[in-house]
Amino acid sequence: MTVILFDDQFRHNLLPLTFTRPVSEIRVGILTIAEKWGLYLKSAPYYLTEDYLQDKYPFRTGDINILINAAICPDEELVESLDRLQEGEALVSGDVLIAVKLNEWAAREFIPEQTVQYRRIEYTGPLLKILYPEDIFRNNGQEIIMDFSLLTEGRSSASLSNTNTIIGDNIFVEEGASADCATFNSTNGPIYLGVNSQVWEGSHIRGPFALGQESIVKMGTKIYGMTTIGPNSKAGGEINNSVIFGNSAKGHDGYLGNSVLGEWCNIGADTNSSNMKNNYAEVRLWDYSQESFRRTGLQFCGLIMADHAKCGINTMFNTGTVVGVSANVFGAGFPRNFIPDFAWGGHHGFETYGLEKMFETASRVYERRKLVFDEREREILKRVFEITVKYRNF
Repeated sequence: MTVILFDDQFRHNLLPLTFTRPVSEIRVGILTIAEKWGLYLKSAPYYLTEDYLQDKYPFRTGDINILINAAICPDEELVESLDRLQEGEALVSGDVLIAVKLNEWAAREFIPEQTVQYRRIEYTGPLLKILYPEDIFRNNGQEIIMDFSLLTEGRSSASLSNTNTIIGDNIFVEEGASADCATFNSTNGPIYLGVNSQVWEGSHIRGPFALGQESIVKMGTKIYGMTTIGPNSKAGGEINNSVIFGNSAKGHDGYLGNSVLGEWCNIGADTNSSNMKNNYAEVRLWDYSQESFRRTGLQFCGLIMADHAKCGINTMFNTGTVVGVSANVFGAGFPRNFIPDFAWGGHHGFETYGLEKMFETASRVYERRKLVFDEREREILKRVFEITVKYRNF
C-alpha cells in the first residue's frame, strides 16, 4: 500500500513555514510528521502538495493508496483505525478529513475538499492536528514523549561520560552522542540525544528535550522542557519550549522561548525574543491566510521564523513576531511584528532582499555543510519570492 500525505486548504494557516515545505515536513517532537507516519506504517510516504514543491517532494501512486492529512500526527489508535479502512472509505473527525483509501485512478484525481463520494467512517479517538505555527511548540512536549517511545522501544541506550550529572533515568543516547560536565534532568520528561550529537560543558537540560543528529549544545547553555533542536544545528544561551527544525544556528547567548525556527536560520549573538507582553495580554500573530493579525489565545508566544531567515547581533524581537522566508534583520530597536519574506533591514526600515544577493548567501551557507544549493532550491525560492511580493510594500 502506498502512503501519501496530502496538504489540505488549511496549509495556508501554517505560512511562512510551509512556503518551502509540505505540511508533513514540519518537525514537532523528535521527528517530522512524515517521519512519524513512515515509522508507524513502515513505508516511506509520498507527498501531495503545492505544484512548485512537488519536484523536491514527489507524488507517487500505487495500486492501493492511503491518503493521509499531512497536518495530523499519528498514534497507535489512529493507525489501527486506518488499517481497517476499505477502498473508497474516508476516516473523518467531524469536518476534518483524516484519511481515505483509494485505487490508483481515484488517488490521482483526489481533491481534499471534495469528499462527498466517499463512505464516511467517524473517528472518535484523540486527534492532534497542527493547524497554526504556535501549535508546533504547544504540542512539542507531548510529541517528544510519543516519538521517544516510538524510537527507543526495545533498544538499549549508549552511555555518557561519568562527568555528567544525570537526574532521573528517562534518557536515551544514540551511538556517537557525547556530553561532558552537563546536567540532564529527565524527571519531567524524556531526553533524547541523536547520533553524533554533542552537549558541551556546563550545559543544563531539562526534559522533555530532543537533540537531533550531528547537533551541538554549546557551553553553558540552559534548555528548559518541551524543546527540540533538529539535526545539524547549534544551540546556545537560554531556550524554552521551542522547536528548531534543523540546519539552523542559535548558538550564542540570548533568550528564545515559545518559538519555532525553520531551516537555514541564523540568530545573531545576544539576540532576544520576547514571549510575553508587559501587560500580560493575549498575543496576536500575523496570519498570511487572513492577511492580518490573528488572536492566538496564548499569553506566551515568541518568534516564528521561516527558512533562510537571519538576524544580526543584539536583535530584539517583540512578542509574537513572524519573520518570513529569507528575511534578513539587523540594526538597533524593535523591528515590526511582521517582517515580510525577502525583507532586508530592521527598525529603521526595510527594502527588498534581491534574489541573486540571497542566493549568494545561501550558496555559502550550503557550502559550509558540504552541500550544494542547487537549481531545485533556487526555483522554490523564486516562486516564494513571486508569491510574497504583495507584502513588501516598503
